[in-house]
Amino acid sequence: MYKNNLTLLSLLGLSLTLVSCAKIDVAASATSSKCIRADMVLYNTKIYTANEAQWTAEATAILGDKIIFVGTNAKAVNYMCGGAQIMNMAGKYVYAGFTDSHQHVEGVGQRPKTLSLFGINSLKETVNAIEAFSVTVPANEWVQGRGWIEREWIDEKRFLSKHDVDSFTADKPLFMPRADGVSALVNSKALELAGITKDSLDPLGGKFERDVDGSPNGYILASAMDIFRDIIPLKTRDYKKDSLVQGMFENAKVGWTNTQDAGMPYVNVEIIKEIQAEGNMATRIYAAANVIEASTMLKRGRETTPDNMFDLRGIKVYIDGTLGSRGAALLENYADAEHNGFMNRTTKDELDPILREALRKGIQIQTHVIGDRAVRAVLDWYEEAFSAVPKSEWAVADPRWRLEHVQIIPAQDQARLVSLGILPSMQASHGIGDLNFAPDRLGPDRLGYAYPWQQLVDRGLMILGGSDAPVELGDPRIEFYAAVTRKRLDGTSGEGWHPELAVNRETALKMFTIWPAYGAFQEDIRGSVEVGKYADFTIFDRDLLTVPEADILTSENLMTIVGGKITYQK
Repeated sequence: MYKNNLTLLSLLGLSLTLVSCAKIDVAASATSSKCIRADMVLYNTKIYTANEAQWTAEATAILGDKIIFVGTNAKAVNYMCGGAQIMNMAGKYVYAGFTDSHQHVEGVGQRPKTLSLFGINSLKETVNAIEAFSVTVPANEWVQGRGWIEREWIDEKRFLSKHDVDSFTADKPLFMPRADGVSALVNSKALELAGITKDSLDPLGGKFERDVDGSPNGYILASAMDIFRDIIPLKTRDYKKDSLVQGMFENAKVGWTNTQDAGMPYVNVEIIKEIQAEGNMATRIYAAANVIEASTMLKRGRETTPDNMFDLRGIKVYIDGTLGSRGAALLENYADAEHNGFMNRTTKDELDPILREALRKGIQIQTHVIGDRAVRAVLDWYEEAFSAVPKSEWAVADPRWRLEHVQIIPAQDQARLVSLGILPSMQASHGIGDLNFAPDRLGPDRLGYAYPWQQLVDRGLMILGGSDAPVELGDPRIEFYAAVTRKRLDGTSGEGWHPELAVNRETALKMFTIWPAYGAFQEDIRGSVEVGKYADFTIFDRDLLTVPEADILTSENLMTIVGGKITYQK
């Protein structure tokens, strides 16, 4: 269905009319003796390069998949000749290609194919949507969807349970992850098929929420979800391939030129290589294999395609849950519960040999941690691995291991990120969503170092900005807005939101361009608009660095260019 998108877009791009600018005589340049070969020239615009040495430019030229010129309109004339595709970008703003540093591409592509509960603002409407969808599912087949989130509901702010859905799903099992993807709703039929009863113990690294009599109530957390995933029929290879192609197209549509896929199964690795060989990748992908396939990753090592459209170099690890589900591992109890969350989705004993071998093989570790207890424990484990393996045995001197999400970071652990060279991969949209309930979960003191973006920047750390789509919408406008405002999408905020922890717009641009490139060992080939780097651009209708805050959200992506090819055009 999406197979010919790139071909079509290329043809559309070639049909653009050559126009002249008042300051540039394009016709004269075509016969200039100084003609320098180029395939594409963008001029008469403001280019935000994300390059500190040359922060803005007026024009750029591309040959093949690389940038060959960045500078003024006047000097760009020398490239406006021969068969170059010349595009007058008046009224448009060009940015170094945006990168989503934490995403799940297949999930983005699957979102249009299943029930989406995103954006529904009440429990009642959510249950009604599930009921309406379940009617379309035959008996004994799974009712699946995603995206419910109680924090947005205006009637009841509680987790869903089997009691909400059993009445209309008695003959079909149901599995619906919460928006965070680390907890889910299942119904009684699913519990029956999984053999889960009131006598079932909570799995290591997971939990069954229970009714007063001890029976599981259908709200499950973390590793408990795996029990149900294991009994849901697998998707076909064709379904997965279509989802991956669709996911990349959806990403290009909103302006992402690269996504960093956190936890890609090896079956998808092989499919992505196939899509790349067919020329149908709309964005680049930098991937980390799932920790359950760590042995395969450590045996096979890094895998790339010649054009750097795909790069597999990491292992994604999972430690605790999320703050919203009270699964994030805290040092002290939750302010609104008599426990401090859980860890051990991956245990230290399981992880330690992986860490040591990853150092020897040059494999990046990307670990899901949210609560301060999980952050501190994983920093300890990283440090122990660094000490256990002599540096002479490290495959790379700077392993650039990462902490994913890393939302609650006391000052002493912020300092350890610096001393250990650990990169924080964070999602600004999580911050403005979670801050609706974080004061209740954490209390006032811990809010002072929750989602502490500016504190980390002040310490000299690079924040790798992402969205965690399909957990969040996966829109760069929302991520940029959240990072620079620390406000709800309607412009409001609340007590304890700490507006001083927002970042400025120049920093936000780096969070979605050059810093994620560094976080993928790719800063020498992409992430900024510089001669010799890949020609990846995101082109919007507004200047995101100067427009009023609200206008960031209403701006539009007009074009996405990856490797000199137009992969999306409005």
